[in-house]
Amino acid sequence: MAGPDVTLLVALDEAVAALKAPLEEADRAQGWTDDLRREVQAEISINRSVLRREGLFMARYLRPRFDVWMDCEGVRPGRLRSLVLDVQRRFVEARSAS
Repeated sequence: MAGPDVTLLVALDEAVAALKAPLEEADRAQGWTDDLRREVQAEISINRSVLRREGLFMARYLRPRFDVWMDCEGVRPGRLRSLVLDVQRRFVEARSAS
């Protein structure tokens, strides 16, 4: 697996792990709910599985719009939002590199 593949997969692994953990009070204050956390975690997990099975070329077909999703849900800046937006940024970079 090449460098960008590993970098993206590591970011996805970290995001999934963070989103599997129970929400902290600060997360709830930023607008996260358990349902939203599970939905975002599931979406990232699916994308991670696709990339592991199919490779980086699939990044051009995966179009996560987590920013729009979190905006619609009223999620404010914080650790989880930053983590999820980092994953989105890495998808965009991987798509550009593929």
